[in-house]
Amino acid sequence: MKVNGNGQGAILTPEELRLLFTEGFTNPRDRALFGICLFTGCRVSEALALQTTDIKGGTITFRKSTTKGKLKTRVVDIQPGLAAMLAEYQPKPGALFPGMRGVTEHLTRFAADKILKDACTRVGLTGVSTHSFRRTALTQMSSAGVPLRHIQEISGHNDLGTLQRYLEVTPEQRKKAVSVIGF
Repeated sequence: MKVNGNGQGAILTPEELRLLFTEGFTNPRDRALFGICLFTGCRVSEALALQTTDIKGGTITFRKSTTKGKLKTRVVDIQPGLAAMLAEYQPKPGALFPGMRGVTEHLTRFAADKILKDACTRVGLTGVSTHSFRRTALTQMSSAGVPLRHIQEISGHNDLGTLQRYLEVTPEQRKKAVSVIGF
């Protein structure tokens, strides 16, 4: 859990996610921003750098120039939950999340962090950071049995070791893992 900017962002439960998206985020822009982070497993800076033209044909394209390390472009399918959030949010052509009052081209990471902190305060959640959505998405995929190589393709991690540090293992998963041992 993240405390005073230290540690890893909390992995959110389905109930916490429902609470944030129904009562925490107060407008379609905020739901769309953090919905993209959750449903694509992207970093908040990657979501903030999106252009309206990066969403088409049922996919979101994270351009190489806006990804960490700038190594390769990623294309992620839009699933129905995210599609509904994006349909509710209708930005003008250009930056998907434009900056405030023309000062910046797009919303800043600082602004996104403030939006999230305000939403968490509204619903009483602690230890949540913008990175919580990425960690939650990758952990949910892993818990559902999605092969690590497939998760790596979506997340953009260069090596599996780095990806594995993101994933949380619950006490139930540990118990289940050792229960299969024997003869």
